[in-house]
Amino acid sequence: MVTLADYEYADLIDDQDKVRLLIDPTSTYSKAASAAMNRAMDDVIIAAALGTSNTGKDGSTSTAFASGNIVAHGSAGLTIAKLLDAKQILDEGNVDPSIKRYCVASPKQISDLLGTTQVTSSDFNTVKALAMGQVSSYMGFEFIVSNRLTTSSSNRQVLCFAEDGIKLAIGKEPTSRIDERADKSYAVQVYYCQSIGATRMEEAKVVSILCAE
Repeated sequence: MVTLADYEYADLIDDQDKVRLLIDPTSTYSKAASAAMNRAMDDVIIAAALGTSNTGKDGSTSTAFASGNIVAHGSAGLTIAKLLDAKQILDEGNVDPSIKRYCVASPKQISDLLGTTQVTSSDFNTVKALAMGQVSSYMGFEFIVSNRLTTSSSNRQVLCFAEDGIKLAIGKEPTSRIDERADKSYAVQVYYCQSIGATRMEEAKVVSILCAE
């Protein structure tokens, strides 16, 4: 079961020159408001992927994240071995290999991968290309770099999942309005809102890799 929550962003602008820029959808203010909505969406997805899900016919059953789907930190950052463990967990959970898989990691974990491979190895060359943005996939995972990942006992929670393992529900698409506020000396307000929620769809399709930082 997904419960929708409302998110709002509002910013008042007094400078008339800046107000004129708002006509341009690529302006700094429009981009900032849109980015705020996108960060909120990222946070909702990450929290749902690793949190407790409401399951059952009426959503009254609380299902915690499966402990068997957690790769231990081992006092190390992200390593090739940990990625192999995550892949194995998904494979042993009968996750169809034809379904696209993703790995969400922070920049620090990409650096960890480089630090744990040998310069002469093919793994190093692939990870180096990944760090430089020349490739986006490795070991069957398409990588997404994010600074929004949460921590557990000071360990970063890297997220690996199959495409249909997490569901984002959008009750109201991100909507924007630009209006004058008579109660604020006719300052112009940039306003964005959205209604979203997320949940895990199948426990076997989401894996967490704990990485020491």
